[in-house]
Amino acid sequence: MAGSTHTVTNQAPPLVQYDVFGADRALVEAVERHLDPEVLEEGLSELSGLGRTAGSAQVQEWGAQADGNPPRLRTHDRYGHRIDEVDFHPAWHRLLGKGVSAGLTAAWGRPGGHVRRAAAFLVWTQVEAGNGGPLSMTHAAVPALRTDPELAAEWEPRLTSTIYDRALRPPGRKPGALFGTGVTEKQGGSDVRTNTTAARPLAEDGAYELTGHKWFCSAPMSDAFLVLAQAPGGLTCFLVPRVLEDGTRNVFLIQRLKDKLGNRSNASAEVEFAGTWARRVGEEGRGVRTIVGMVAAARLDCVLGSAGLMRQAVAQAVHHCAHREAFGGRLVDKPLMRNVLADLALESEAATTLALRLAAAYDDGGEQERALLRIAVPAAKYWVTKRCAPLAVEAAECLGGNGYVEESGMPRLVRESPLNSIWEGAGNVQALDVLRALRREPAALDAYLREVGRARGADHRLDGAIKGLLTELADLEGVEGRARRLTERLALVLQGSLLVRYAPPQVADAFCAARLGGDGGAAFGTLPYTPALASVVERARPVS
Repeated sequence: MAGSTHTVTNQAPPLVQYDVFGADRALVEAVERHLDPEVLEEGLSELSGLGRTAGSAQVQEWGAQADGNPPRLRTHDRYGHRIDEVDFHPAWHRLLGKGVSAGLTAAWGRPGGHVRRAAAFLVWTQVEAGNGGPLSMTHAAVPALRTDPELAAEWEPRLTSTIYDRALRPPGRKPGALFGTGVTEKQGGSDVRTNTTAARPLAEDGAYELTGHKWFCSAPMSDAFLVLAQAPGGLTCFLVPRVLEDGTRNVFLIQRLKDKLGNRSNASAEVEFAGTWARRVGEEGRGVRTIVGMVAAARLDCVLGSAGLMRQAVAQAVHHCAHREAFGGRLVDKPLMRNVLADLALESEAATTLALRLAAAYDDGGEQERALLRIAVPAAKYWVTKRCAPLAVEAAECLGGNGYVEESGMPRLVRESPLNSIWEGAGNVQALDVLRALRREPAALDAYLREVGRARGADHRLDGAIKGLLTELADLEGVEGRARRLTERLALVLQGSLLVRYAPPQVADAFCAARLGGDGGAAFGTLPYTPALASVVERARPVS
């Protein structure tokens, strides 16, 4: 009889054994929109397979295990030899292997590669965000390496391989390789021109010896790293391999692992170079210009990563509220909760739609699309990543006390949600980059206005927002102090124009009303209430 007090009722079942891709209507529609017909069927099949893998109980357990077992630094072996290795839980390697085999580092050489990879990255982030770090850095390293055709020919096949090989051995003996980065230093952070790491030329052409410290080194067990250091000709980009071709370990001294906010599965390290061998990438003194392609690709991954976190947070919130009853009915049917869920769903869909549009611009590769990316990537990185944290917190609140415990998975999303806003340049860096593009590259603004102009006349609030934006752009006097406001408006207008063109009318209408028309509050759940919000919530429900 006493056992009857432990009967469990009115709890939502776990969101598991579902197709993470197929259940995301906004993502599926974006892929269908942007992939060429000849590769669409193959792409959808690949993504659905990855979606089912991501939604499986086994893989979700791997995500929990990787998060629950942080990496450990071993500076020396049992005999006292310096080894500087980081040990990861087996689940980490399983996740990373699945990500590599799914093509998350293989966008650059196949038709529709960026759209396919972007959708896959958005899906895979929802399992466990930490393993996205080395996947992202490896993908983003390719454009930097392409500034040196000889290096690209040697390394690009390894980086775009779908084989994961975790062993530390000479890269020439590996079927696939991963990249990390070591750019920022203690005294400068984003101001990389203040870097003090020194690069001394060696007798071998293009070879240097590095001496210095890096404050943040991502994925320290990678096969090689892109590093900035001061050569005789100025700040220069270098490739630092972990293991040299003769089998000896390069000097790569890990001082400590960061105890950081965000995921617990990945490792970020402080490292020291002390006579470390490096190969120059690009010309001396042009390090920033060389590495800018990597930065742009990584920034788009920040947008995709945030979009993935937002989608998973919304999916969990809607799923919970569709099964939980309170005050005489399902939570999802309560008008105020429906407003909250619809508002979260709008934010998530806008992020996904924008992220996939930018990935499609990479695939197109034309002059107009490249110009659009110059403004749209930093603007999207600024805005989407900043919306991730408040959305994750609100979604966790939809689960009430259940969302506050680790087993729900929501705290993991909340912890990770600020990361992409800080990584690859925080908010001010992005806003100032937008200003730089506006001032120096007229083609970028022209491409942006052409893009948003495709939706003109379809919604009066969007038309008004475009007009207001043009007024702001006409007066750039003292603009630095309002650069965040301008960047926010650029991102919102672009999101609104895409939703007006592509989303269901109820989604576009609600977004334009609340985000562009001023008919919404500062918190989520303050949309103008209409019966159409029910369909917005249902569209976001993860049912495949």
